[in-house]
Amino acid sequence: MKYQDVLQIIKDFEASKLTSLELEIDDIKVKMSKECTGVFKANEPTQVHKTELPSSTVKTEEESGYLVKSPLVGTFYASASPEASAFIRAGDIVKKGDTLCIIEAMKIMNEITAPIAGKILSINAKNGDAIGFDQILVSIRDAK
Repeated sequence: MKYQDVLQIIKDFEASKLTSLELEIDDIKVKMSKECTGVFKANEPTQVHKTELPSSTVKTEEESGYLVKSPLVGTFYASASPEASAFIRAGDIVKKGDTLCIIEAMKIMNEITAPIAGKILSINAKNGDAIGFDQILVSIRDAK
């Protein structure tokens, strides 16, 4: 590998969305990292707004509730272990701060908690599902 090749790898890394890179080619090792500028706000409630859709598919805010979205990419787990019961089920009443699920990312278990107190309307992921950033996990009707 030539010096120019290493410089090109560095330039490509800087221009990418990657936050870290480790590369080993023959006897050359390159390890780079940069700060992540994004901020995750995991448990802020998101209200659903009405959109212009055919009347048969429109859901009011009361029907949809607050949508709890994934703050990161990972694997969805409904319980703390395979033998344990699920943290929540549709129809359950939760308090603000109750654990809704776990998202595993890079071998780290991240608890997702209820941003509001209310009734679980729906759970939109299954145990072991791959979850994307901002994917809707749970819908909660505010207890008001």
